[in-house]
Amino acid sequence: MAAKVLRVGKVAIGGRRPVFILGPCVIESEKFVWRMAREISKICRGEDVDLIFKASYDKANRTSVKSFRGVAPQQGCEILAAIGEELKVPVTTDVHSPDEAKLAGAMIDLLQIPAFLCRQTDLLRAAAQTGRAVNVKKGQFLAPWDVKNIAKKLTAFGNNKFCFTERGTTFGYNNLVADMRSLYWMREAGYHVIFDATHSVQRPGGGGDKTSGDGELAPILARAAVAAGCDGIFMEVHEDPARAMSDAANQIPLKDLPKHLLMLKAIHAAVS
Repeated sequence: MAAKVLRVGKVAIGGRRPVFILGPCVIESEKFVWRMAREISKICRGEDVDLIFKASYDKANRTSVKSFRGVAPQQGCEILAAIGEELKVPVTTDVHSPDEAKLAGAMIDLLQIPAFLCRQTDLLRAAAQTGRAVNVKKGQFLAPWDVKNIAKKLTAFGNNKFCFTERGTTFGYNNLVADMRSLYWMREAGYHVIFDATHSVQRPGGGGDKTSGDGELAPILARAAVAAGCDGIFMEVHEDPARAMSDAANQIPLKDLPKHLLMLKAIHAAVS
């Protein structure tokens, strides 16, 4: 069952072209995120792919209390909105509370619900009632068919502009597994599905006081997801992942982005 195309600004999720949600894990500084946005936007224009720029203003679920979290919600949303306006691309960020959803809804094109909060009814209601498109990260603890209950909540709150993102399922301790069957099952249920390549290779808490991961595998899983069938790819990108202030083990080096986009476009063309 095919879902109606979900439009986020000028980008269509579920159209004939895959969408790419790309950007750094967190707003490390205003200067940094502008630099990343301009470089990623330039690469995407050169490769002729549809971009939604992503950066979190707050990483609210960091492993350690000492970890860098980001900037204030108001400041972060204003920065992202300015990026979207200047570069003419839709922007997205995660929201963690009803108040944040209302704030972001005034400025951000696509509201992202974090995986750990994907069943929080009040948060889903607040996000839905902004009228913005909503991207729900499927919790690591949920089966693919469980997202139907989330979908029912969003539609009950008056919003049918949503998609789901697969980002791996808990597989024992400090590990995730990406089940490509999940993409098929959720799409067959009539939902648009994005595959999160970078978070699917995380090892949550695997570094003791931080999350570790296998970042070199993220492009491999992205290829498999495009071949299996999905509406887009989510990848976090950083100019120097080793020095990233969040999720350093999993982000894609900016310099490698063009070759990854080229490969993913070719795979999509082959299976379409």
